[in-house]
Amino acid sequence: MRYLPKSPADREEMLAEIGVASIDELFSSIPQEFQLKRDLAIPRQHGESEIIDRFREFAEDNAAGYASFLGAGVYRHYRPVIIDSLVQRGEFLTSYTPYQPEIAQGTLQAMFEFQTMICELTGMEIANASMYDGSTGAAEAIMMAVRVTGRDKAVIARTVHPEYREVIATYAQHQEIPTTEVSYAANGRVDMAALDAAITNETACVLIQSPNFFGTIEDVAAIAELAHSKGALLIVSIAEAVSLGIVRPPAEADIVSLEAQSFGVAVSFGGPYCGVIACKEKFLRQMPGRLVGETKDRNGKRGFVLTLSTREQHIRREKATSNICTNQALVAMMTTIFLTVYGKQGLKELAEQNLAKAAYLKSVLGAEGKVLFEDAPRFHEFVLNTDTNTENINDALLKEKIIGGLPLAKWYPELGPNASLWCATELTTRKQMDAAAAALAGMRA
Repeated sequence: MRYLPKSPADREEMLAEIGVASIDELFSSIPQEFQLKRDLAIPRQHGESEIIDRFREFAEDNAAGYASFLGAGVYRHYRPVIIDSLVQRGEFLTSYTPYQPEIAQGTLQAMFEFQTMICELTGMEIANASMYDGSTGAAEAIMMAVRVTGRDKAVIARTVHPEYREVIATYAQHQEIPTTEVSYAANGRVDMAALDAAITNETACVLIQSPNFFGTIEDVAAIAELAHSKGALLIVSIAEAVSLGIVRPPAEADIVSLEAQSFGVAVSFGGPYCGVIACKEKFLRQMPGRLVGETKDRNGKRGFVLTLSTREQHIRREKATSNICTNQALVAMMTTIFLTVYGKQGLKELAEQNLAKAAYLKSVLGAEGKVLFEDAPRFHEFVLNTDTNTENINDALLKEKIIGGLPLAKWYPELGPNASLWCATELTTRKQMDAAAAALAGMRA
């Protein structure tokens, strides 16, 4: 009865209230041919200790202890144990949209602190209290730029995460927003000449990613100057939030779309994650999602309220800026705790560790292949071109309990079948990097 809390007496009382004599009578309206007349084909009931033992047996089938060099928008960083200790408190874990500020001050303050930290990191003036993830945030940012400018086209760098571009294509198709993709130059950054040619007087915005999908850092200031000279807004998408600990924030942008997964959110098989939109204050009314503000009550005490909520469930549908009908408040709480624990100096040191680890990985793997786009600055990812097909390399690496780089042929066929994207974070050890290099060397031999 621990998991089925209704006792036989409770069920009899419920049936009597409904006006039927039994469970069978309750379901008598279902035709006989659709009624199950046998026991379910499932194992017998187990005691709690037996269940725990069974799950331990299942866990032994998991692939544990592998070194992973995957990045590409989802990053393995250390999560301080305090994060789960706090977010599992009932006040946060079970909280709903804080419509009643009188009883939701803790949740509202956490959202407010989250917004403040995001603004400090991105160089923007305002930030919302989170979106679904980085991909939907980028799509919503484009829709926001269309509303702000009154123009209806978007230019997107091909160095933006391919899956982000797929999500944007879905949004743009149904919003009737034509998009143009701009390729990259020999250094792995946006081709400025092609970008100049692509921006017209109908372009609402230019979307870039920095660090981009190849791991290189774009020249945000130069791209912003070009976009603004033609009346378009600049949107900067950031898939690796930890980079902001050392990379100059994209203050020249008009809108920043950020994936905050790296700030204390587990990889979790792809989600849930934490998207954010931050922007200049003058675009406040066109921002999707919700925004928490600080105020004072009649006694002069500091308080927090849901200041802006332009979702279609709150206001008239035709006036809504987004149909996003929830947010990732609990996941945003993880981000808030992470940033509070690390602090300004801690985040900088974390970013420096990632930078150093990637530099070492690049040096040892570079001897076994060719690192592409070496002329551009980068954070903790790089593209490696080898003599052997990447799929074959990864199959061989798996036998050594190593998850290799991400094959790029699916999205960038022009790079050939041997290009892959490698990543190192603070959790990647020198031993693991040396093992990967040794495995590649063995394959070449």
